[in-house]
Amino acid sequence: MKQLNGRAAVSEAGGVGPRIKALRTARRVSLRQLADMTGTTASFISQLERNLCGANTGTLLKIAAALDLGINDLFEDNARPLHKVLRREERPVVPVGLQGRKMLLSRRPIHQFEVYAGHFEVGGSTGDETYVHGGEHEMFMVLRGTVELTLADERHLMREGDSVEYATSVPHRTVNVGDTPAEVLWIIAPPTAGALELDRYRPGNRSHPGE
Repeated sequence: MKQLNGRAAVSEAGGVGPRIKALRTARRVSLRQLADMTGTTASFISQLERNLCGANTGTLLKIAAALDLGINDLFEDNARPLHKVLRREERPVVPVGLQGRKMLLSRRPIHQFEVYAGHFEVGGSTGDETYVHGGEHEMFMVLRGTVELTLADERHLMREGDSVEYATSVPHRTVNVGDTPAEVLWIIAPPTAGALELDRYRPGNRSHPGE
C-alpha cells in the first residue's frame, strides 16, 4: 500500500496519469465530467493524464471516488482489469420500507441508468404508501418469490421472471405477498436519484447483511 501524504502525493501522482486516463475512458467518462465530479478543470485532468502536472492527496481521493475506486487502484499495475466485478457480498445495502433492503448495482461514474436489487422478507414492502420519483422510465422484475406491485389504481400479482415497465411518475408500491423472501430488480433510465441519495450507497455499507 502506498503512503500518500503531504508532498509525497504530488510527486507520486506524476506516474498515475496514464492509469487515470485508462480508467476514465474504460468507464466512458469525459474529461469535463471527471472535472465536474472532482471540482477541478478539464485542462487540469488532461495535463495530469499526460504527466504534465501532479496532484495532491485530496484531489487523488476525489478522482478515485468519482471513478468508484480506492486511491491505491490509481497506482496498480496497468495489467490489472479496468472493470471491477461487484461481488454479491460487496453490494452496498440501505434499508427500505418495511422489512426490506435495497442494493445499488450500478456504480459511479455510470450516469445513463440506475439498477437496484431489492430484498423483502415475508410481508415486507417499500412502505405503507405508493411513491413516485421523477418522470423517467422504470422496469421492474421479480427474481424470486411472489410480490404484488401497485401501479396507480392497478394491482399486479407477479412471480419469478415476471416484469413490467412504467413511468416513475406513476405511484407505485411493492409488497411481498408470498410465503418466502422475495428478490426484485429495478432498472431506471435516465437516473432519478440525486447525489445525496446515492451517497447513502457507500461501498461496504452492510447495514442489513446477508441477502
